[in-house]
Amino acid sequence: MTEYTAEVPAIRPMAVETPPAARPASLSIIIGRIEEAVEAETHGLKNDRGFDLQSSNARKSRHLYELTRAMKGMGESDMIAEHRDGLQRLRETLARNESAIRAHLNAVNEVATLMRDAIRHAEADGTYSAGEFGWST
Repeated sequence: MTEYTAEVPAIRPMAVETPPAARPASLSIIIGRIEEAVEAETHGLKNDRGFDLQSSNARKSRHLYELTRAMKGMGESDMIAEHRDGLQRLRETLARNESAIRAHLNAVNEVATLMRDAIRHAEADGTYSAGEFGWST
């Protein structure tokens, strides 16, 4: 082991700079990743009974974080002009995804309502209650 001496200069890590020209390309890539993740979620919700919605949400959150970082310091008008087509595709993909999510939630709500009604029916002892007449408290 060597001893520290004043003559030995401190080792400094080299700064890694990202060239400004790389930003728009990475933004396009991130928009594409978000599009793929949302399309995969839409497909999974429609076709896969065992689709892992929690993992899909985590993936979308990571992509949103990447997008936020990539957009930092960019002017909104510059970003929109350069990435108009990608953003329009993403908007359409998100609209399809919203429709699939709404259908999924409606189906979950219907199943929950059926289960609730079945439980109430099973618990009923055959007598009338205030709830039967809409007077429940």
